[in-house]
Amino acid sequence: MDLLSIPIWFNDNPTAETVQVPRRCWGGSGRSRPLKRLVWHFWAVVDLVIAILLAAMIALVFTNVVLRYGFSSGIRQSVELARLWFVWVVMLGAAVALRRGEHLAVAEFSEALFPRAVPYLRRLCWLVVIVAVVMLFIGALNQTMANWNNISQLTGLPSALFYLAGVVSAVMMCAIAIIRLIDPMQTGIARMEHSE
Repeated sequence: MDLLSIPIWFNDNPTAETVQVPRRCWGGSGRSRPLKRLVWHFWAVVDLVIAILLAAMIALVFTNVVLRYGFSSGIRQSVELARLWFVWVVMLGAAVALRRGEHLAVAEFSEALFPRAVPYLRRLCWLVVIVAVVMLFIGALNQTMANWNNISQLTGLPSALFYLAGVVSAVMMCAIAIIRLIDPMQTGIARMEHSE
């Protein structure tokens, strides 16, 4: 049996003693680790993209304000680019918040009165989320296809990029909802990160 030595902690300090734990009990099976790492890296890239878009949006708007009020000029494309980046930040942020379990939910009533039914109620909620996200996907995909040839006069970019954010976000949120539908008691990323 493959064992892993884990130090025993006492008052937030490691001691010289260790405990032997089977490796399969610490971080799942060896086959699932590469997949968990891949998923973790994917979400790290999504967080990085959100941070870059937010920083670029702030810098662009600030530069445009300084140019407009200080030098009576400005960047013509700034308003449309900032709006496009804002849409992407919101849609990607919605997927990140869904993964982390940070969307607003009132579960005290159901968890207090129906503790045995909680997994079934959560599955029902995730089914509703899947239906809503599929509707978002269909609508955003139709708009993306319809507006792909509409090129903006200011930026030269297709106006479909606004709707493409909804398509990407809907795919990510649907994947999250399907995983949570399978395991309804998983309420955020803590379980996945502690299992590594």
